[in-house]
Amino acid sequence: MKAPSIELVSMTEKECLAFLENNIVRYAEENVRAGYWNAAEAQEKSRRDHHKLLPQGIATKNHFLFNIVTREVRKTIGTIWLALKPEDSTTLSGFIYDLYIDEPSRRKGYAMQAMHAIEHKARELGAHTLYLHVFGHNAAAQALYSKLGYATTSLNMGKKL
Repeated sequence: MKAPSIELVSMTEKECLAFLENNIVRYAEENVRAGYWNAAEAQEKSRRDHHKLLPQGIATKNHFLFNIVTREVRKTIGTIWLALKPEDSTTLSGFIYDLYIDEPSRRKGYAMQAMHAIEHKARELGAHTLYLHVFGHNAAAQALYSKLGYATTSLNMGKKL
């Protein structure tokens, strides 16, 4: 495999605050698009979910927030959020809460490189399994994760009445 043209760089406190504001908006929009939330309450629900997951922000134990930075020009082109949790008394698993690549940097292989890098980081941190969630309407992400060997572990389905 070609050496990645990106690297993961831990966010600073200031970068984390900016990430949270952007991610709260994006997550709310995704839940509205998926039909889970109505637009009027989506931002508040998203803010609550994020606060519950990251009550101490960047200092929240077992949560790792990274900027995805190009090696060539040292430009931040996206973000990725990894959390670790015990699966049982001896096994850790990881969960990717978010992978985001800026619009102009998409379709250039950066997301795949970021996934390889976060898998490596998760292994370094002791994780034996890595999970993630992808919204049903996000076909591009589903294709990427399938190509990387991720398999569906559960599937929610819905029908508007």
